[in-house]
Amino acid sequence: MRRRQLSVAALAPWPWWAKASPTEPGSKVSWPEVKLLDGRSFGPTQLDGRAAVVVFWSTTCPFCRRHNQHLEKLHRAATGKPLIVLGVARDRDPAAVQRYAAAQGYSFPITMDYAALSAVLSKRNVIPLTMTIDRQGRLKQVFPGEMFEEDLLEMLQLAA
Repeated sequence: MRRRQLSVAALAPWPWWAKASPTEPGSKVSWPEVKLLDGRSFGPTQLDGRAAVVVFWSTTCPFCRRHNQHLEKLHRAATGKPLIVLGVARDRDPAAVQRYAAAQGYSFPITMDYAALSAVLSKRNVIPLTMTIDRQGRLKQVFPGEMFEEDLLEMLQLAA
């Protein structure tokens, strides 16, 4: 299903802070290098030949908490498959995010580089916000809001 979209040209003048525009579904993602909470870098080389499920979330969002429990199941089910799950916390305090993730039992990688990733994936101000990227590095879909466990687990098909 194709949704109607407002032309960006109609919003001129273009704000100075919106230099990058999100990738359109079907287009190749220009993946930025981001820093994970554990200090490692995560960028295009980690995605080489792998699909990705990326979720923007916050520690204060109850919908995100339920959603990320399902995301954790997807992450565990994807072990050994060419699929990466990445959480993007929209919080400000890395230590608080680490404590929260540990308390929730999240083992998927988490970054707080929201600005860099939202610039190339989606500027929608909704959480949770889930994006899928295929093994060729193209943005497949953007899903606003909480998803059911079975819907998230179906994303294992991206690894095929």
